[in-house]
Amino acid sequence: MSEAPARHLNLAGASNFRDLGGYRTQDGRTVRWRQIFRSNHLAHLTEQDVTVVRGLGVKSAFDFRGVNERAEALCGMSDVTVHSLPVEPTVVAALRAIAATRDLSKDDAVDVMRDSYRGYVQDNTERYRTLFAHMLEDRAPLVIHCTAGKDRTGFACALILHALGVPTEVIAEDYLLTNQFYKRDPAHSTDLPDEVKQVLGTVQAAFLNAAFEAVDADYGSLDGYFRDGLGLGPAERKAFEGRYLQA
Repeated sequence: MSEAPARHLNLAGASNFRDLGGYRTQDGRTVRWRQIFRSNHLAHLTEQDVTVVRGLGVKSAFDFRGVNERAEALCGMSDVTVHSLPVEPTVVAALRAIAATRDLSKDDAVDVMRDSYRGYVQDNTERYRTLFAHMLEDRAPLVIHCTAGKDRTGFACALILHALGVPTEVIAEDYLLTNQFYKRDPAHSTDLPDEVKQVLGTVQAAFLNAAFEAVDADYGSLDGYFRDGLGLGPAERKAFEGRYLQA
């Protein structure tokens, strides 16, 4: 049996660049390796990093950063087609609004993060729907990213793995791998308290759970969200599985 490819690719100019392949689905199939990658932004890739990413055959990037975030740090690979799917950041502004009235706590940071994840469903489903439409057209190998590659990207990747039938507990483990591989960019320091920045620089199961609670509240179920929110009815789900799973 051949050894599985590395899940995490240790790039000098991007942290948290990893492969969604290799996970077993509930019906015994496997997510194809080297098709779907996730990362933080790709503006600081070194020449060697670009060689590695090019060697993976990546031809499309799906960028969930807001308009200003993207303008400040454009993709460093001219041969990759970038699809901008802006989900505007809300967390720092929300925390500053609270800080204007009282001292911030760690709990405030968790609450605001959970709110932002609910907003992915309530305010930004159209962006995620567009991602799935592109993936059904076969843009792979592809990379999905935002600024840190942990929240907007984390929700997108959890949706992809759910759509492919990967068990919920495995999806949660994949999501939490960010805490192992993401390195905060010191250039993006803010005036927020350290304990708050600590929360913002990590992921927690409670964040992702908030998004799926919003799915249940607004669409009744995950299947309802796939169908009505993301445009993945049974025929599209089958085509999606056919493209990204192997026996």
